[in-house]
Amino acid sequence: MAPLIALIAGSALARLAGLLNVDALAGWHPALRVGLAAMFALTGIAHFTSRRPDLVAMVPPRLPHPGLLVTVTGLLELAGAVALLVPGTARWAAAGLGLLLLAMFPANASAARRGLTLAGRPVTPLVPRALLQVIFLTAAAAISFGP
Repeated sequence: MAPLIALIAGSALARLAGLLNVDALAGWHPALRVGLAAMFALTGIAHFTSRRPDLVAMVPPRLPHPGLLVTVTGLLELAGAVALLVPGTARWAAAGLGLLLLAMFPANASAARRGLTLAGRPVTPLVPRALLQVIFLTAAAAISFGP
């Protein structure tokens, strides 16, 4: 739920700044870039903090080197978050992050099926997680193909 809150709150605050004459944030498209960047910064940082062991456990058992996969995906999320904030790279970053979301979804599905926990709480069940994924992918697509 925290990633969704980061996406919504980041977008809303950026849009508010745009309404207060911050020219770089005029319109929903730039505000959405900020919100998506906030979301990926939040999730990327989690790959290197106390949640790391839970994220490593989420990697499907058939995949090798789960710690390395968590490190690489975390770095990609953080790099993508930064690239979203640069207008010249935002479209490509959003497209890449959308592909990353698709690539990581099996880990989320596997974690839900295996009944794993994240920060001591059960991971989001599969159907709500899939709905969240659609929201995140829609935001990435809106940036990739938007104005």
